[in-house]
Formats: sequence, C-alpha cells, structure tokens
Amino acid sequence: MAAAIASSSAKSTILQNPTFLRDPSSNFFGGSLKSHCLQQKPRNKSRDSLGLVVASANPTTATTSSSNSSDGGRFYFNFTGFPFPLGPFLNRRTTRTEAVKGSIWLFEQEQALGFSSVSTNIRMTVIKLKSGGLWIHAPIAPTKECIQLVKELGAPVVYIVLPTFAYEHKIFVGPFSRKFPRAQVWVAPRQWSWPLNLPLEFFGIFRSKTLKDEDLSTPWADEIEQKVLSSPEVGIGPYVEVAFYHKRSRTLLVTDAVIFVPRQPPECINKDSLLASAKNGLAVKILSKGKEVPNEPVVDNKMNRQKGWERMVLQILFLGPSNLLEPNASFAQMSQKLIVSPIVKTLVFSKVPEKVRDWIDRITRDWRFKRIIPAHFSAPVNANRSTFLAAFGFLDDLLGERYVTRPTLSLLFTSLMGKAASYFPPDDMKTLSSLDQFLVSVGAVKKTVSGRRR
Repeated sequence: MAAAIASSSAKSTILQNPTFLRDPSSNFFGGSLKSHCLQQKPRNKSRDSLGLVVASANPTTATTSSSNSSDGGRFYFNFTGFPFPLGPFLNRRTTRTEAVKGSIWLFEQEQALGFSSVSTNIRMTVIKLKSGGLWIHAPIAPTKECIQLVKELGAPVVYIVLPTFAYEHKIFVGPFSRKFPRAQVWVAPRQWSWPLNLPLEFFGIFRSKTLKDEDLSTPWADEIEQKVLSSPEVGIGPYVEVAFYHKRSRTLLVTDAVIFVPRQPPECINKDSLLASAKNGLAVKILSKGKEVPNEPVVDNKMNRQKGWERMVLQILFLGPSNLLEPNASFAQMSQKLIVSPIVKTLVFSKVPEKVRDWIDRITRDWRFKRIIPAHFSAPVNANRSTFLAAFGFLDDLLGERYVTRPTLSLLFTSLMGKAASYFPPDDMKTLSSLDQFLVSVGAVKKTVSGRRR
C-alpha cells in the first residue's frame, strides 16, 4: 500500500516497514519503504521476431472457496505496516482459481489500506511440479481456509518463494512456512526494510536460500526459470523483483511489474468495502472539481459496487485522481489492458530505465510465454511477448531510442500499443507527479534519466 491514499497493488506499494515482533507461531509486525536506483547496461536488441496478441483477462476459469468453521476459517489477526497498517485486520476470505488445469492455481485475498475504504486483491500462485510437489509463489495470509484450500490439492508443499522485497508479500512468508515446516524457503536477493533494516529472521523467515539471476542450480530449474531485476540503491533502498517462467504451461509470473485492471471487482473483495468506497466522503469532495457532491445513503446494488471498485482502482493507481465523483472516464482509460502501474512507472521504472529495459529484453528474448500472472488485479492475462513489451513502451522515450531501420509490422504494432498502454490521463497524474517532484527534491529518488550513459 502506498503514500497518501496508498495501496498494496502492483504498483503502488511504496511504504513498508517492520516495527514489532510477535509470537513466532502467528503473524508479526514489519514494513519498508520502496525506493529505487540506476545501473546502466547496453540494451539487447531482439524484438523483431515477436508476434502480436492483444492482452485480455482469461474469462474461463472457475473460482472455488472452502469453509471449515463457523467463521469460514477466515480469522487472521493482522495489524501491521508503518505508517499505514494493512487490513483486513481480523477476517480474510480466500478464493482459489484453477488457471491451468491440473497445474497452476491462484489463491486470492483482499488487502486494504488500514482503516480506509481502498482495497485490492493480493495473489499467491501455486504450481504443481512434475515431482508432485507444490511450488508456492508469494504466500498470502495462512488462514485455516487458505491452508485447507492448499491441502485440497492433494500434494505436499515443497518450495515457498518470496519474489520481492516488498512488505505486503514478505509479511506472510514466515507464518505460511510454519504451516509447512518441511518446505524450503527461497527469497529474492537484497532484502531490506525501513526505517530499520532488520534481518529476515525478524519476519519469521529462517534458513532461507537466495534466488539468483538465471540460476540453473535451483531444484526446479528444469521446469521453472527465473530472472532477477535488482536496481542499485537510490535514497532508501533498491527495487527487487524476480520474474519466473513455467516452461510447460508457457506462463510468466511477475509480482508488480505489470497489471491488468478488470472491469469488475475481484471476488475476494468484500461488498462492504466496495459500498464504503461508493460513499461520497471527504476524498470525493476534495476531488470533485468543484461540483456539488450529494450526501445520500448508499444502497447495496450493482451500480454502487461498481462505482466503489472504480474509485478504489483510481486511488490505488494515482493516489489522488482528478475526479472521484465521476470515475467512469478515467477508469475506462486504465482498465482492460496490460499496463505498468502509474506509481511503479513514475517512482520506480522511470528512474532505472536501463535496468528495466535489460530485464524485459531478456524475458522476451528467452521466454515464449502466452499468459502472465501478476500478484494483483486480473490473472491469468492472455498476453504474449509483444503485449508485454508494449506495456513498457515508455522506456523508448526515456532512453532516447528510435528504430534505426525500417520496423517490421509486428514492431510497428508494438510501438502503437506501447503508446496506448503508457497513456495515463494527465489530470489524474498531477498528484503523483507532485509526489515524484517532492521525493526527488529530498533525495529519496533520483531524477528520470533521459538517454543512455555514453
């Protein structure tokens, strides 16, 4: 979750931080503040042979859930995250979706910014290996319901993977691993936390192994490959994310690199959260462009739930969007396409364009994926390498790169898609741009780099 109206979505987590330690068999307190930097390498030019596919969320998957007690086994005490605690504090519903038949499952829970009405979904991905064991990506809160849904897959958990340094994903690794004590824990490199840079043991993560870039010695290397994005420090700490490729299903797994905002809210988000967001509160009045804001009760219907979802999304993506009273137009611009979140684009990737370009070029050069599973919003997303590259089209402008030779048809379409995917309503970007300027002025992040180092 992030900043003023913060959120823990694929792109909005910038504030995280560890503070207090709790019972090792339960949850614990912690956090950190995302920050980012630059290290420059030559770009790999290997894009001409890529095909073109328009990204879309997969509509054919079926969601299941389970309950095993009077409260559905959803109780989980969580009051963590400085300065904004991450809710829900006491009750987390888990949904399970089969993304690839007999091979990949998606587990989702709601994640909210403290006491606000802003929520999104957070996702754990489970892959069944050829050995019969389960490989867990980015664990979520280990409620009774969640653990039961995992056990219903009928296979042992053998590996638990933390693919990022981000607090919202890190906090559940320790509690989740204690439910499966025989599983190996693997973590992204360069773990850090803020304001105190505490060791992983503080988070309840013990005897973990470190994920390395293109490591062929991991016990899953013949089935799942990995590539690490690790930017140098700038200000507080580095941005770290590990991408994975499941070869058999041709699936790319990322954490916060890209998102696909669905038209409808994820099933795991509570209707009360949606209706609370639909109320015309203080934030709506401030961001109403001077229009009269009606003060009327919100009834539970499809229209109000949808309005609540649209307002959530805009606050998650922009922190302070231009108009919460009438969110439809801005929401339409941001939904139903594969994009880099405005927060991640502005505060992270635009600061380290060369590192990001090298990372995505290696991903698209080596992995012929046909679907993408991010850790937030829609998944799986039907998208190939051209669609993925298009979401990062803004890097070409930042790096001053242009096609020297006549582009192929696929590259031309990719370029056009990139411009569309990178377009964010200017009015909505004002708050985020102001935050960026402030963070640059105090040295928390560096200025956007234009062109490559010579």
